[in-house]
Amino acid sequence: MRTWGLGFLLGVVIAGVAPGDELKFKDRLRRALVDRVPGILKTFDAKTGRFGGGIWTCQDQHPMYPLAVAYATQAEGNRYFHDAELLQVIVRAGDPLLENMDERGQWVFAKKDGSTWGMIWMPWTYSRWIRTFALVREDMPADKRQAWERALQLGYTGIAASNLGSVHNIPSHHAMGLYVAGQTFQRPEWSRQAAEFLVKVAGRQAEGGYWSEGTGPVVLYNFVYVDALGTYYSLSRDERVLPALQRAAAFHRHFTYPGGQTVETIDERNSYHDTVSAGNVGFTFSSLGRAYLHNQWANLGLDRLDPDLIASLLLYGEEGDCGEAESGDEQQVFVLNEGGAARAATIRRGPWFVCLSAYTAAVPNSRWIQDRQNFVSVYHRERGLIVGGGNTKLQPLWSNFTVGDTSLMAHRTGDENPDFRPRDGLVHVPSAATLAVKPQPELVLNYGPEECRMQVAVKDERTVVLTFEASCRGELPVAAHLTLAPRVGQTVETASGEKVVTANEAFSLSAERLGAWLRYGDCRLALPSGASLVWPALPHNPYRKDGRANPAEGRLVVRIPLDRQHPQQQVTLTAEP
Repeated sequence: MRTWGLGFLLGVVIAGVAPGDELKFKDRLRRALVDRVPGILKTFDAKTGRFGGGIWTCQDQHPMYPLAVAYATQAEGNRYFHDAELLQVIVRAGDPLLENMDERGQWVFAKKDGSTWGMIWMPWTYSRWIRTFALVREDMPADKRQAWERALQLGYTGIAASNLGSVHNIPSHHAMGLYVAGQTFQRPEWSRQAAEFLVKVAGRQAEGGYWSEGTGPVVLYNFVYVDALGTYYSLSRDERVLPALQRAAAFHRHFTYPGGQTVETIDERNSYHDTVSAGNVGFTFSSLGRAYLHNQWANLGLDRLDPDLIASLLLYGEEGDCGEAESGDEQQVFVLNEGGAARAATIRRGPWFVCLSAYTAAVPNSRWIQDRQNFVSVYHRERGLIVGGGNTKLQPLWSNFTVGDTSLMAHRTGDENPDFRPRDGLVHVPSAATLAVKPQPELVLNYGPEECRMQVAVKDERTVVLTFEASCRGELPVAAHLTLAPRVGQTVETASGEKVVTANEAFSLSAERLGAWLRYGDCRLALPSGASLVWPALPHNPYRKDGRANPAEGRLVVRIPLDRQHPQQQVTLTAEP
């Protein structure tokens, strides 16, 4: 077993990439983009100029971008190169944007569920619109070209004046688009402003190779920063941002599950998503980043890349080597150190991947920054995520430990402006955490007067043991919670002989009804006496105005009481054949 620091990993790549391997993708992706065009065109309504269906949002028009890349790319077999009919579709696709923008160049931030979130210079839409314009403007009818130019200059004037303030994922993407706009419209002041901001973004990267919007990593949104810096680097060759791209590649190399899903355990904004990240152009500028893409695309399938991503890879991506293959130790432990302290660790052994987080933060009164409450995840190569799932708000059952009455905090149905602050009589977020990996992986977490410990031991290819312990020095009740990833429609079998299905209906099983073990998701969990079960422990979904969540977003939670007679309890997790 070896423990590595982040700097060492800059020269190491993911298992499965052989020494001397190269990432070659452009020829295949050119053909793939041509093959995708008919499918995109099927979603286009020539009468309205809109793509997709349902409630219209400005983001519906994003397919104009891959269509423009197909139109502008001269390659063997590309029948869409300078195709007049395709150009008509691209030009017509701009009409809904022109028709629905206000006098400042903003659109209503609308979502498909019917909710609206105010007016916005939508960064994702503007960056695709300006890149589309740069590709097709010379061939556009004069009146349409002038209309697009006026609208884009209007929007980017507003963006330049008011949207490049603090470092955040949205301003970073805006800056990338502003750089393109500066080049396209010969506005060097825009290009300088964008370049200065993106260099600032690179400088704000944390020691661990990530960006933060509160405390600790914002893992999923890290891809926004990497994409913005990668696109900018491709256009500018500004070497000042390249080290940030290399460090980000090293970060994601470690905090990605074997199946390609992004590790949620250390993410301050997003809980677990069972999707394989396809990466973006920013990963193509280092051997480690290309190795990351190599493995992500092997998990996802190159044929499943989104046309939007294909367009950017063709325009800006860089092919090249994938570096050296890493050694194959029986057990690999990676520790992310920052400021001389261990902040996170991953343990890989056989089919198991375990992540431990020591990132803590006070409870923020913001819907977007989640409570740092869940500090462990256990993933199996064949069974996916088993334990963990990340963080949320207003749901103490997602906390690895609670001190006090968990019923004091809950989301109220329909509440669009909830109070996220802590409740008197309940501590569900620790004030501090200490992480150690030797002699065994362990977290020490402080909850008010209580000191709680959590240990994770990978025993063999089938077994993981989790140990929970509390000082139990106070008067408030202490409980540990083991959150199990949702598998809607699967049966939970208990030692008492009960069988219940994780469906839309909620259920709870007392200690007597649960017994000494449960079987779920092809795994068996041996449980201590007193353990009980709850389904579904629902999160607060910040992306819905009223915060509602569906059972598929919830967790199956094992509640384990800890007291002076039982200060330490164990759960043995076995992956069944």
